[in-house]
Amino acid sequence: MKKTHRRPAARGLVYMLGACFFFSVMSVCVYTSAYCEPGLPVTAISFIRILINLAVLAVPAMLVRQAGALWGDRRPSLWLRGLFGGTAMVLSFAVIQLLGLAESAFLGASSGVIIVALGPWLLRQPNSPLTWFAVIGAFCGIGLIFAPFDLNEESTPGRLIAMSASLLSAMAYLMVARAGTSNTPETVIFYFCIVSAMLHLGWFGYAGLSWPQTGSVWALAILGGFAASVAQSLMTRAYQTAPAALVSAVGYTTPVMNLLWGLALFNQIPGPNALAGCTLILLCGVALPFLTARSRTWSD
Repeated sequence: MKKTHRRPAARGLVYMLGACFFFSVMSVCVYTSAYCEPGLPVTAISFIRILINLAVLAVPAMLVRQAGALWGDRRPSLWLRGLFGGTAMVLSFAVIQLLGLAESAFLGASSGVIIVALGPWLLRQPNSPLTWFAVIGAFCGIGLIFAPFDLNEESTPGRLIAMSASLLSAMAYLMVARAGTSNTPETVIFYFCIVSAMLHLGWFGYAGLSWPQTGSVWALAILGGFAASVAQSLMTRAYQTAPAALVSAVGYTTPVMNLLWGLALFNQIPGPNALAGCTLILLCGVALPFLTARSRTWSD
C-alpha cells in the first residue's frame, strides 16, 4: 500500500519540477527578448503569451464541443482572479527585464508568503507561531534585497513593482481558493486568459500595439508562451497527484533555476545583500507549506 501511495506523490513532484523548468524557460525568453529588441513594450510579449495560452485551452475544447464548459459558474471570484493575475503577469514580465532573472524570481516567490500572512483574515485559516516566524524570516529576506532602501537607486523602482506583482499574485491565488471546487483548473486559467486579453486590448487602445520586428523575438515570444502553457498544465497535474505542501516547496526550484540561467547565460550574480535575502526567502518559503499544513491540522 505504501508503494502505491508513494508513486503518485513522486509523479506529482516530477510534474512540479517540470513546471519549474518551463516557468524558468519562460522567464529566460522574456528577459532575452529585451536584449534583442530593447524598445519593444513588455505588453507585446505578454499578449502573445496570453494568446498562445488561450489557444491551447480553447482549441481542444472546441474540437470536442466543450467550449461552453470553460466558462464555469461565472462567479465574481473568477473574474477577479483574471484581473489580479493578468495585471500581476504584466508587472512580473516588466520586473524580469528590469531586475534580471534571479532577483525578480525570488521577489516573485514572495507571493506565497503573502498568501500565508493574509490567510487568517481572508481565508480564516490560523497560523501557528512557527509559521509566523517563517513569514517574518521571509520578509527579512525581502528587506535584505531592498537594503539599503534608496528611491534614487536604479533597481529600487523595479523591486517595488516586483512586490506589487507579488501582492496581486497572492490576491489572484486567494480568488482561486474562493472559486471553489465547482470550477475546473482549466476554467480558472481560461478566466485568467480572457481577462488578461481584455486588459491588454484596453491598454493597446490607449498606447497602441507594437509587434516584435525580428524573427528571433517572435520565436522567443512564442516559445515563452508555449513554455508557460506547459508549465501551468504540469503544475495543475502536480497539485492533483501529490500533497500540496510538497508541491509548494518544490515550486521554489523556479527561482533557483532562474538564478542558474542568469549566471550561465548572462553572467548575472546578485550582490551579497540580495544573495542573502534570496537564500532567506528560499529557506523560509520551502518551510512554510509544511508549517502551514501542520498548523491547519492543529486547528482542526
